[in-house]
Amino acid sequence: MKGNSYYARRIHSLLGVIPLSMFIISHMLTNFAAVEGGPERFNNAVNLINSMPLIWVLELGVIFLPLLFHGIYGLYIAYQSNSNIGQFSYGRNWAFTLQRITGVITFIFIVWHVYQTRFQVAIGEVTHEELGGVMHLISTNNLFFVLYTIGVLAAVFHFANGMWAFLVSWGVTVGPRAQRISSYVWMVVFVVVSAMFLMSLAAFRGDEFKEAAAALDLIRHV
Repeated sequence: MKGNSYYARRIHSLLGVIPLSMFIISHMLTNFAAVEGGPERFNNAVNLINSMPLIWVLELGVIFLPLLFHGIYGLYIAYQSNSNIGQFSYGRNWAFTLQRITGVITFIFIVWHVYQTRFQVAIGEVTHEELGGVMHLISTNNLFFVLYTIGVLAAVFHFANGMWAFLVSWGVTVGPRAQRISSYVWMVVFVVVSAMFLMSLAAFRGDEFKEAAAALDLIRHV
């Protein structure tokens, strides 16, 4: 599919909004349980999600495969895109460029994060109950903590700004006033969701999760 294909871009847009929304919301709520109640609350949230019927089919068919298409085709679009920042340094051009940059970062980050967590569970290296310990080891590694912070901020920005663009391109927010209000709404979403993720990362560094990690031989997995 060519980079300027109308239908390819519509599919790309749709297959970004739905799976990325589900991925971010489910992770946000699950990880924030670590802030609210430590390892026990986090484990309960993880077990709740993974006790859903056909969860692997749902994740593969509704989240991971659509995200894979969105990510790969998005890399192609980013490669073809021309930035106007050098000529027109106003808000939407910056948002356009940042959307492409954060898309690349988000794709790499999600692949890396899934490998460190979900994939390790899938191949039997760790259990769902040990994910809190894995996240402690990740978050207490200063390099990983910085990279996760960058990845989280990039992913949430890509989601929030992508939703603004999705509403415009699909004819939901048509006029300038509606688009301006939408930009304020998604700006608030970006701040709130980013804060919740960063609070979760900080919680995983705590002593409660240190105790959970100390009982595990998990260094090789991160």
